[in-house]
Amino acid sequence: MKKHLLFLGPPGAGKGTQAAVVSKDNSYLHLSTGDLLRKEIELNSDLGNQVKDIMNKGQLVNDNLVLEIVKKNLHKNNKGWILDGYPRNLSQVDSLNKVLINLNQPLEIVFYLDVPDEVLIKRLLSRGRKDDNEKTIKTRLKIYKETTEPLIEYYKELSLLEYIKADEDLKTVSDDIKYKMA
Repeated sequence: MKKHLLFLGPPGAGKGTQAAVVSKDNSYLHLSTGDLLRKEIELNSDLGNQVKDIMNKGQLVNDNLVLEIVKKNLHKNNKGWILDGYPRNLSQVDSLNKVLINLNQPLEIVFYLDVPDEVLIKRLLSRGRKDDNEKTIKTRLKIYKETTEPLIEYYKELSLLEYIKADEDLKTVSDDIKYKMA
């Protein structure tokens, strides 16, 4: 059973949902960068205060800070882990690889949750978040394609990538992931 996993996919693909299912079923750490950043802020740690200042200015948290938070959590005693939402670009991949080599916890499988754009737009609009309108969604998808999609090719070349047709129902997608983890 693979135990060092990465979930890749565009906004609305169901990465967080599927990672939560796998995490619960296997007692793996679910490391969602968004959740980790919010947790650091709540802890009022030095890292959290740095993150809070950056986010309050409306800026993106830099790669080094995100990596520090991910690294801090990978050190926890765990049966396995799932990265969800990180890495987002090739620069982050390089930094993460160095950390994983040092921890002797290499990435074993990368699930790419593939969903057609029209399905993603429909899903994201149905969430009802005030910042989710068609224009902002299309902008987010464009940014995703430019920055994150190169990772798909990178992990494919390393023979780590597993395609998941993620526009199916929740159970079908979960079963596909479970089958490919074995």
